[in-house]
Amino acid sequence: MASDHLTLPAAVAEAVRAELPSVAERTVAAVVVEVPSYADAFSGDMGRKIENAVRVALGGFLELAAAGGGTDAGTPIGPALEGAYALGRGEARSGRSMDALLAAYRVGARVAWRHLSGTAVAAGLGVDAVARFAELVFAYIDQLSASSAAGHTDELADSGQVRRRRLEHLASLLITGAPVADVSAAAEHAEWAPPQTLTAVLLPQSRARDTLVRLDARTLQVPEDRAPHEASAELTVLLVPDTEGRARPALLRALAGKAAVVGPARPWQQVSVSYTRALRAVRLGLTAEGTAPLDTDARLVELLLRADDEALTDLRAQVLAPLATLSPSTRDKLVETLRAWVLHHGRRERIAAELFVHPQTVRYRMGQLRELYGDRLDDPQTILEITVALGTDDR
Repeated sequence: MASDHLTLPAAVAEAVRAELPSVAERTVAAVVVEVPSYADAFSGDMGRKIENAVRVALGGFLELAAAGGGTDAGTPIGPALEGAYALGRGEARSGRSMDALLAAYRVGARVAWRHLSGTAVAAGLGVDAVARFAELVFAYIDQLSASSAAGHTDELADSGQVRRRRLEHLASLLITGAPVADVSAAAEHAEWAPPQTLTAVLLPQSRARDTLVRLDARTLQVPEDRAPHEASAELTVLLVPDTEGRARPALLRALAGKAAVVGPARPWQQVSVSYTRALRAVRLGLTAEGTAPLDTDARLVELLLRADDEALTDLRAQVLAPLATLSPSTRDKLVETLRAWVLHHGRRERIAAELFVHPQTVRYRMGQLRELYGDRLDDPQTILEITVALGTDDR
């Protein structure tokens, strides 16, 4: 509205302009005292740059007032708004929050109003215009604050995206087993503090977001388009820091109900080993019981035995060759007895309890097996082969 506009008389504008350097100095001094986080920022070259920015801002305001601007700041203050935007981005880069900057603006507005209004009134500004002068000052400060806030937000968004891309690149290098020098350089570039160990976790992509909030903040996530696995396009890979030893149960609890597969903890630069093992468990179709995650540390025998299914099949055929001529029912009974015998180290009572038969039955069956195998049942190599061949009870 026109009644809200204010045009400073030439004499008033000139008087105010003459005071701008002094007002800028006083504004900076007040901010240093009242906003402690700026005490260091305003020293040396940086202090001079900020003081100059304050002068530009005050000069922009004076141009606005002299041109008859209202609460809508336009072209005359373009440079000041650009400076405020750059200031906001700089504050984000320095690690300061917008709270500190907004506090500085409030202090600056108060100091600038006190000195500018006093100068304007002394130079002849009418009392009836003082209120509109105040409105113009604080509306202008609001616009500077908004511009700085936008710069702060944009800088955080941009820097967050850059760092996220760097972390994703690091995660990709780690699971592909890149050279130590490469992963170390990538970690430093991403400003990521390396842990002692990393553990690879595979889980459905749909479970990743709510899982991440339960894990160490340094946890890395491999981007979907960079994971070299072929087990499922819907799996994502997390690399979780320092979950070895006593910390592992806490990780397993955090992953309950997430359909996760957990690799072993490895020195952080060797986490590709953990990833490869977890992926192998997925490809072999190993499953966990209930809601617990599949812990590969608890399934090492299966992973080892099923590393080469054809070799295991051939070994079973060799081990069970002496039983080939028996009837299927007799063969099955002797195979289960032989398996229980090696697993229980020949303890007849335990074998009988597992098979739900009388100990004399165990003795009879072992007699049959000794007739078929002969002295081979006393050979350590044969015992090892039988244990490996029948250890998973997959007949």
